[in-house]
Amino acid sequence: MVACNQFYFQCRKFISKSCFNTKVKMETNNEIPEDLESLSKLELISIIKRLKTHNGKESNKIVKKPERAIFDFKRYKKRHIALKFLYLGWDYCGFAVQSHTEKTIEADLFNALLKTKLLESRETSNYHRCGRTDKGVSAFSQVISLDLRSNLLEGKGIITPEDFKEDMHKVSDKEIDYPAILNRVLPDEIKVIAWAPVETSFSARFDCKRRTYKYWFPIGKLDIKKMQEGGSKLIGEHDFRNICKMDVGNGVVNYWRKIFSLDITVLNTSDDRPYELAELTVVGQAFLWHQIRCIVSLLFLIGQGKEDCDIIDQLLDVENFPRKPQYDMASEIPLVLFETSYEDVEWIYNEECLKFVVKQLQSMWTQQSVKTIIIRKMLNELENMSSSKDVILNQAECLIPGVRSRIYKRLLDRPCCESLEEKIEHYSKKQKKNLNR
Repeated sequence: MVACNQFYFQCRKFISKSCFNTKVKMETNNEIPEDLESLSKLELISIIKRLKTHNGKESNKIVKKPERAIFDFKRYKKRHIALKFLYLGWDYCGFAVQSHTEKTIEADLFNALLKTKLLESRETSNYHRCGRTDKGVSAFSQVISLDLRSNLLEGKGIITPEDFKEDMHKVSDKEIDYPAILNRVLPDEIKVIAWAPVETSFSARFDCKRRTYKYWFPIGKLDIKKMQEGGSKLIGEHDFRNICKMDVGNGVVNYWRKIFSLDITVLNTSDDRPYELAELTVVGQAFLWHQIRCIVSLLFLIGQGKEDCDIIDQLLDVENFPRKPQYDMASEIPLVLFETSYEDVEWIYNEECLKFVVKQLQSMWTQQSVKTIIIRKMLNELENMSSSKDVILNQAECLIPGVRSRIYKRLLDRPCCESLEEKIEHYSKKQKKNLNR
């Protein structure tokens, strides 16, 4: 009897739930009887089977979503503008779009531009970038130029497309707030801080007059004065083929570049000298692939006393030293494209937009600062436990990746890479071979 009651209870529970969800009535147009005990076991099983069949059909039905209206770009003119934005590139695979990954700054940026309907396609946007930063590198003042949708009919940088429908144009005397719109959909690590209307011939790459990079590192036991002395030798116009990564495969055969200034400043972050940070600032018109990271690596070797300042003179003397000795580059994490300079560009800043960006960065700063103080407190305790009076290690060593040998081999005694001429000949033969296939 107990088993029978449990069976009816389970049946009632299933049927009630199914009817509530599907609002199903029996084929006889009568609702399922409340007194299930009056039904036989076979009748109950038959009801349950029909409900299961109906529920299965309902779940297989395809719900059609209403079609969205196609955005009509013909109703708008375009405007050639410059966008200034910052990004934290630590978790990105670089700035430029890559075929093997979507985790790039440029990919996220164009996803936002397409999502907000500010442009129809990258191919038709007349796009230029100030520079392409490598994996892990950040920027505070990256600039791009491109044609975006505009609310206005005339003004600086306004372009009238051939298919523009003036009679369908939405009349407005206020331009689109590009930073505000983009920042709503961009990731927290990428934020637009300003925009500027520019002439249609303007290029973020070719019209940039100077670029400023900054690199932060812990002082530890580094001799900052020697590093400053070595860095001063880099100022001026030189052939930097031995202080960069040669990119002959992409057609770069000229390695003459001009550095306007190079300074190293000790930051007064604390009274604890060994854990203070220093700021390296390099200003030039343009830089080669990995040039800044190679410069930092060489200055670290000078600061550690492993190389003399004269090593800079020797590496710049490409006639006597045409082949670059093998050495590791400094880490990309502390490197930031900090400033880009242009003439006749008047940046437009939106106060509310800036507040929004500041709030985002403050949140990140808080989290990172708390983590930093936790680690610093742990270091204090460990140093107090140590019996050694000299527990300050060379903190900057972690910024130079690679395996370190116990006995240091000076740069000019190391194996060397191919010379520029050898690389050019190598790629020339490779191209001829591909053409003959």
